[in-house]
Amino acid sequence: MNHGRLKFRLEATATGSRARAATFHTAHNEVRTPLFMPVGTQATVKGQLTQSLEDAGSQILLANTYHLLLRPGPEVFRSTGGIHGFMSWKNSVLTDSGGFQIFSLPHSRSMTEQGAAFQSHIDGRTILLSPELSIETQKAIGSDIMMALDQCIPSTADEATARAALGITNRWAARSLAARGDSQQALFAIVQGALFPELRRESAAGLCEMPFDGYAIGGLAVGESRSERQDTCELTAQLLPQDLPRYLMGVGTPLDLLEAVHRGVDMFDCIIPTQVAQRGGAFTSRGFLQLRRGVYKFSEDKLDPLCNCPTCARYSRAYLHHLTKSNEHLGWQLIGQHNIYFYHQLMREIRQSIFEDRFLELYREKRSFLHESDMDNPIHVQKPGKKMAFHLGNYEVHRAPQGFASIRQISSGEVMHSRTPPMVEAHQLYIEQSNLAERLRLAANENTETAAPLVIWDVGLGAAANAMSAILCYEAQATAGPVRPMHVISFENDLNPLKLAFMHNREFTYLRHSAIGGILGVGLWHSPKHTGLRWTLVQGDFLEKIPAAPAPPDVIFFDMFSSKTDADQWTLSAFQKIFAACEERAVELFTYTCSTPARAALLVAGFHLAKGRATVDKVDTTIALTPAAAPIAKQRSHEFLGAEWFGKWTRSSAKFPADVPQEEHPSFEQTIRSHPQFKGL
Repeated sequence: MNHGRLKFRLEATATGSRARAATFHTAHNEVRTPLFMPVGTQATVKGQLTQSLEDAGSQILLANTYHLLLRPGPEVFRSTGGIHGFMSWKNSVLTDSGGFQIFSLPHSRSMTEQGAAFQSHIDGRTILLSPELSIETQKAIGSDIMMALDQCIPSTADEATARAALGITNRWAARSLAARGDSQQALFAIVQGALFPELRRESAAGLCEMPFDGYAIGGLAVGESRSERQDTCELTAQLLPQDLPRYLMGVGTPLDLLEAVHRGVDMFDCIIPTQVAQRGGAFTSRGFLQLRRGVYKFSEDKLDPLCNCPTCARYSRAYLHHLTKSNEHLGWQLIGQHNIYFYHQLMREIRQSIFEDRFLELYREKRSFLHESDMDNPIHVQKPGKKMAFHLGNYEVHRAPQGFASIRQISSGEVMHSRTPPMVEAHQLYIEQSNLAERLRLAANENTETAAPLVIWDVGLGAAANAMSAILCYEAQATAGPVRPMHVISFENDLNPLKLAFMHNREFTYLRHSAIGGILGVGLWHSPKHTGLRWTLVQGDFLEKIPAAPAPPDVIFFDMFSSKTDADQWTLSAFQKIFAACEERAVELFTYTCSTPARAALLVAGFHLAKGRATVDKVDTTIALTPAAAPIAKQRSHEFLGAEWFGKWTRSSAKFPADVPQEEHPSFEQTIRSHPQFKGL
């Protein structure tokens, strides 16, 4: 049996479950599973001392190769003898390969079989992250467990995309193994395949033929539903060797961990414990507590009555509420300390229950509260005879089978973000595709005061997922370094979708932000923390209100309802008005449609067109570019529409937008045939 460099030993399994307890050894400590690894991306777990992490029971910390490659650089680790002494950490370290960070910024890199070439946001140099460089960097860092470089894609990707990524991942795994050489550092491979069982089987079969020391389940917690994640996790775990560790990457909440242990997983990491702590969130034996709530203002109770961590032993809920409301970093530190302790204690209890063969009993007990909000102070206490409205005007709250909430237009039956959570779709189609994070960062010779603001037209505000995604992206980048100003201009003629979602911000959690009050109150919000960030509402019919926009756009998020409900917004006339408003600037427009008439209208209006990302129900979407933006877009590897689309359009029975009269069809058709994009076809 292959126990690898870690000398993995399976010690107990649970009756009626695939839960298991094991032990393995690194150069720094004995590791007992199941275990949770706090995320120390840049050689630090945010807000936590290494001593606090040791006291809480952290056995392994996760650090990230991408970030440590850029800063401080592998030469620092070689000089200082590795990450353990560098960060004063005595237990084990696992390093992620950097693949997820590279592929989460699709326009900041170009990908080939050799690796991913990207531009450093620190000094602007171009770096080719290959499997060999990833392993070389991880060897310099001196981690106990290294990860093979993989190609990360959304879990909801189509089968062709998933198969291509699987092939690259398996080939890179072989190269990573060769690059490891005779180093005593353990190396894990990552199983990919999105949500396709056959692809997961194919990936696992290929990787298990190679002598890795453990295997990770990748490509989850990036867009799929909880049930899809659990099914894929269970399937993949059973494809992996019994005598080596199994690691589910990037997951998740305490309930997610419990469910994955039940399905045979040993190791986990996630930023959630410290991320929610920053916003005042705490996991407890009485459910999830949001300490910003006024109900805790006078509470002298400890945070968790069953917890003995230093935070619970010393500080009251009232004090933690005060620190959270005051935005004091100490609040983030103390709540984060508790959350990490809570995760570790859960793992210890699970391990003990497996040895005592009572895991299923503990599983049922924990499931009864791990998904709950504060059980003692419920958030939604309804007054007798009065129920919270789930509809407003022509809109209602819609709950998808996958478990997330969105907004549905009652009259048409159309749902905003029907098959993908609103913020996931907003991030994938608008934030990532527009390369927003990269656009916001300032070059070395720029400064915030003189840099031109980036103007986003958010057309079709809806429940504000796109606008809030842009604002959260800005806030994240501004925390990391200098950024240019950003002005989001949202167009909307009916605020009821946003008002309704805001009423239910327990489910639409992204609306728990001060910006929403400004937009709904006075139609304007300036960030109190970031002077360069503002958001303006232009209320009324978009086409009529274009002249009222405070500034011309650099980027347009065009997210109107479909032509069934907003037919006049998808016409040639509409796109001609938008094109005119661009004032010959370099402007990119992103929209979810791949409709032939809409694309034809955009072309005749003067735009160039490229394929956008696929969605759950569309093979691709659309990126429209003004002529000035087209050359820049080619550098970002946009795939422009070419002969295939042109042939499809010529054969289509829906070649023309609804507002083009029949007598103008010949001239409309000639305009497309003579479009510079199709020159020579």
